[in-house]
Amino acid sequence: MEVTFDMIEPLHIVGGGMAGSEAAWQAALMGIQVKLFEMRPKIETFAHQTGHMAEMVCSNSFRSEDHEQNAVGLLHWEMKQANGLIIQKAYENRVPAGGALAVDRDVFAQAVTEAIKAHPNIEIVEEELTAIPKTGSWIIATGPLTSSNLSKSIAEETGAESLAFFDAIAPIIYFDSIDMSQAWMQSRYDKGETEEEQKAYLNCPMTKEQYETFIDALLAADKTEFKEGETAGYFDGCLPIEVMAQRGRETLRFGPMKPVGLTNPHSTEKSHAVVQLRRDNALGTLYNIVGFQTKMKYACQAEVLRTIPGLEKAKFARLGGIHRNTFINSPKILNENLQLKENPNIFFAGQITGVEGYVESAAIGLLVGKILVNKLFNNSVSPPPSSTAIGALYKHLIGDQDSRNFQPMNVNFGLFPPLSKVAAGRRARKIRYKAYTH
Repeated sequence: MEVTFDMIEPLHIVGGGMAGSEAAWQAALMGIQVKLFEMRPKIETFAHQTGHMAEMVCSNSFRSEDHEQNAVGLLHWEMKQANGLIIQKAYENRVPAGGALAVDRDVFAQAVTEAIKAHPNIEIVEEELTAIPKTGSWIIATGPLTSSNLSKSIAEETGAESLAFFDAIAPIIYFDSIDMSQAWMQSRYDKGETEEEQKAYLNCPMTKEQYETFIDALLAADKTEFKEGETAGYFDGCLPIEVMAQRGRETLRFGPMKPVGLTNPHSTEKSHAVVQLRRDNALGTLYNIVGFQTKMKYACQAEVLRTIPGLEKAKFARLGGIHRNTFINSPKILNENLQLKENPNIFFAGQITGVEGYVESAAIGLLVGKILVNKLFNNSVSPPPSSTAIGALYKHLIGDQDSRNFQPMNVNFGLFPPLSKVAAGRRARKIRYKAYTH
C-alpha cells in the first residue's frame, strides 16, 4: 500500500542542537510534520548561554573549508549539496578565519532558530523529555549535555552504561583589552583569498623563557576536580591545555602554540611559541584563544592566561570550563539505519552517536532525517558510500570495529576506504588527499 503524507504521524526530535535542527529541517523539507523538543530556555545547562537552536558552546569554528585537501572541507561541500541548513547558515554568517569557516556564534544561532521557527512543518516544544518513548517515531539528538533523566533512561533502555569523556571550553577575550603593540594580525602562512582573511587571526608571540614560565604556571594551577565515579577520558581532538602540557613540556609548542607560518612585525627575533586568537563575532570585539580549552579553576585561570604577552591586561567575556560529554556505543546498540536494535522506533543522531564536532554532528542529523523519512514512506534506504565524508562517518558508527573500544571521531581520511595506485609518503599526501575528494 502506498503511504501518503496524511497517513504519517508527526516525527518527534529531541534536542535543538546541530543534529536536531538539521534533522528537523531535512524532514520538514520532505513534507513531514515535525515536533522539535528543546528543554532550553526553560531548563538551562551550565554551558549554554541562550535558548537558541544550534548554539555553539566550545568554539565558533567549523574548521577547514578546503574540500580538496581536508576531510571536513569535503563534508562542508557534501552538506551544501544536500541543502543542509547548518552549513548554509554558517556560510551566511561567517567571520574571517583564514582557511577555516568560523561564524559569529550568536548571529548564526539566531539565524538557525529563525529558519526553524519560520518553517510551517516544524513546531518547537519547550519541554524536557525525561524517558525514551515506547511509541511513535523519535530521533534522540540531545548531544553532549543530555539531561540526567534522559541519560538514565537511555542507559536502562540499552542495557549498558553510557560511555563518557570530558569536553573543555576555550576562553573568550575582549579585543580592546589586548595589547596590539605586542600582538599582530596574520593567518598562518597567510591563508585566505582576501587581505581580511589573511589577517584573520591575532597572534601573541613568546620567547623560550616566556613559554617556560607559562608552562610552569599552567602545570601548577588549580584544576577542576572530578566527582566521585567520574573518569577523565578526554577526546584527543579537544584536550585541555593542561593535559597536553602534562604529556610533555613541548607538546603545546607542536600543537596550538606552534610558531610556524607566522612573521612577527614587532621583532626580528624568531618566536619560540605563538598563541593564536580567532575572531568570535562579526564585530570583531570578541576573540577566543584557539585550542585553549581548559579545566583550570576560574580563580587562577585569568592569572595564568595573563602571562601570555599581549594578554597581560586581558578582560574575559567568558572563562574556560569543562563538562561531561556522553555518547552511546553505536556499533553495539544501533542497526544500519541508526535505530536502536531493541526499540526500532528510536533513532539517534549527532554527537551522542559518537561523532565529534559541529559539522559531523549536523551531518549525522542530516543523514538520519533523510533515512527516517524514507522509512516512514516505506522507501528503500541506501546508505551513503564510505568513499564520501558522510558515508565514512556513517561507517564509523555502524562498522565492524570492536565496540569495546568505540570512541568519538572527527571526520578524517583515515575513515575512508584505502586508495589504490596512489603514491604514499608525506610528500605525496596532497596527491592522496585530492584523490579522496575527486
